[in-house]
Amino acid sequence: MTNASRTALITGASRGLGLALARTLAAEGWALVLDARTASDLAVVAEELAGRTTVVAIAGDVADESHRLDLAGAARSLGGLDLLVHNASALGPSPQPLLADYPLDAFERVYAVNVSAPLRLTQLALPLLRPGGRVLAITSDAAVEPYPGWGGYGSSKAALEALFAVLAVEHPGVRVYRVDPGDMNTRMQAEAFPGEDVSDRPPPEASVLGLRSLIDGDLPSGRYQARALSPAGAPR
Repeated sequence: MTNASRTALITGASRGLGLALARTLAAEGWALVLDARTASDLAVVAEELAGRTTVVAIAGDVADESHRLDLAGAARSLGGLDLLVHNASALGPSPQPLLADYPLDAFERVYAVNVSAPLRLTQLALPLLRPGGRVLAITSDAAVEPYPGWGGYGSSKAALEALFAVLAVEHPGVRVYRVDPGDMNTRMQAEAFPGEDVSDRPPPEASVLGLRSLIDGDLPSGRYQARALSPAGAPR
C-alpha cells in the first residue's frame, strides 16, 4: 500500500505533537482527518497541509458523541483508516491540585476526554481499519510514576493504558501502541508547570521520529517511549 492511499485520523492536531505528526504524514501524501477544539487554529493547519494532501479538518470536542461520529464519518468517506492517533488530552486544573483538593467536576472532565473519548472513538474506528491498521494512544510517564499533584491526569493516562493493553489482546490483528512521548516544549507542558521555563524541553518533532517507527515499522503491540526508538523502529 502506498502512502498516497493511506489515511490517518489524528485528534489534537492543531498544535504540539499532533501537528508535528500531521505534517510528516502530509509530506508523504497520507490523507488526514484532523481534530482540534479551536476552529480557528485548526483552519490554519488545514490551509497549511491542504497543498500537500487531502485534509478533512473537523473542529469540536472529542468528549462530544456527535463530534466523534463526524470524525468517523469523515474517515469512512475517505475509504477507511490505516492509523488512529489519540493525541487530544485534557490536563485538568493548572497548577495541578493535590487529590485531596481535586474538584470532581474537573476530574470527570479529564476522564471524559482522556479515557472515555478514546475508547468510544476507537469503537467507531475499528470497523474502518484496513488490514495492518494501527492505533496509537499517547500517554505519559505520569501514568506509571506517582507525582504529587498529578493524580487526575496521571490516573486518567493509567486508565487509558489499561484499556488499550486489553484492546491489543482482543484485536491481535491490529497494532495497538501506548506511546509516552516524553517532556516536550509545548503549550500543555507550559500549562502543566506554570511559571517555569519549558523552552529547554525537546520540540515535539523529536518524539515524532519514534511515532513514525511504530507507524512504519513492525514492532508488536505494547508500551513504548517515543524517544527510545530509532527511526528504523528498533529500540536503541
